[in-house]
Amino acid sequence: MPKTQYSELLSGGEARHGGSGGERRAGSPNGPPSPRLAPGGFYALVVVVAALPLVAAEPGWTQWRGPGRDGFVAAADWPDGLSSERLERRWRIELGPSYSGPVLAGLGDGRTAVIVTETRDKKTEHVRAIDAATGAELWQAEWEGAMSVPFFAASNGSWIRATPCVDEGRVFVAGMRDVLVCLDAATGRENWRVDFMDAFESPLPSFGFVSSPLVIGEHVYVQAGGGFVKLDKASGEIVWRVLDDGGGMSGSAFSSPTLTMIGGLPQVLVQTRNDLAAVDPEQGTVLWKTPIKAFRGMNIVTPTVHNGKVFTTSYGGGSFLYAVDPASDEKPVEQLWRNKVQGYMSSPIVIGNHAYVHLRNQRFACLDLTSGEEAWITKPFGKYWSLVANGEMILALDETGELRLIRATPASFELVGEAKVAEDESWAHLAVEGRDIYVRDLEGLTAYRWQ
Repeated sequence: MPKTQYSELLSGGEARHGGSGGERRAGSPNGPPSPRLAPGGFYALVVVVAALPLVAAEPGWTQWRGPGRDGFVAAADWPDGLSSERLERRWRIELGPSYSGPVLAGLGDGRTAVIVTETRDKKTEHVRAIDAATGAELWQAEWEGAMSVPFFAASNGSWIRATPCVDEGRVFVAGMRDVLVCLDAATGRENWRVDFMDAFESPLPSFGFVSSPLVIGEHVYVQAGGGFVKLDKASGEIVWRVLDDGGGMSGSAFSSPTLTMIGGLPQVLVQTRNDLAAVDPEQGTVLWKTPIKAFRGMNIVTPTVHNGKVFTTSYGGGSFLYAVDPASDEKPVEQLWRNKVQGYMSSPIVIGNHAYVHLRNQRFACLDLTSGEEAWITKPFGKYWSLVANGEMILALDETGELRLIRATPASFELVGEAKVAEDESWAHLAVEGRDIYVRDLEGLTAYRWQ
């Protein structure tokens, strides 16, 4: 993920879709920081973010949900239709199972690699770099790291889950047993590794390390070690941990963090098993926090910001919109509305003043963000959709292997086209780079070119 990804936050980026304290390093004698940013701290962070280049490096799909972690790609107009005849299958490789979405890494020599993960023989985790042009393997890294999830979740598999992140020649990979591994993107050489159970004496997360890494400037942020952790991206040194949830069965996040700007203040949105919170990325201060009801703590989606308000949805809780005022000591966050419809695993897409959400009941819904009312809800589809948007068009990959092109309009559900792109279940997030589409199913990775 290039440093450039969030530069637009300081230049009106909240409108792109139609409107817009921590525990110290282990062993440190210092107590938690002040619950509010010091003026100098805020200024320093703004300078750091504002100094980032305004033009993103290629490739763009280097992390969870794409360049801005919001499911959007900034590409030329997509083709006007979708069918099997309009998808050229360029190559395919066979792989062991994984839920990690593919990401892309520029290798500095004109080549681009597709980074994928897999679990083999229920014993080891592997990271593979595949030449995006040919499908040839460039390198492979591995480590022992298998575990079994609880019996009631066993049908979902016990393999590696989190989507890696690429930044400035490094690949950050979350292993199931609460480890973060930094690899050289060109060679696969291991730069460093952090075992969060050792670092914090925290329990093994019962469902594995699920959250995808986030890079901001010179640091990488993860929901691991039973909390939210900031590390130096070059060395792996832990800077701070906050939002300690105890880890194990009831803690350890399912969601992934994202950086935003609300009320002129940079903040990382962090959805834990029980709460939605915002953390100052420099100090580790918790700026605000509110509980999010969810069955067994299944807060899974990545929250979305629209017009300075935060939208999220949860299994067993519903869908919610929050107004946020980080400067208010009395009421920094207020629930504006709740709708009973429940998202599950699919992070929503926001276009215009509407959120497009795949629901727990397998239907697809359009919610008006002003009122919270449904514009429409479809018939049931599959259990999971990964969503990628460009302008008013949405690509949706169903876990059944069906890829759909949808026009985002609150007037009605408008299916433009569809194509079968995988024979096996496809729970990993779709990756899109220009007109190249990468589909990771449980048995392999397929590269398509959209005509």
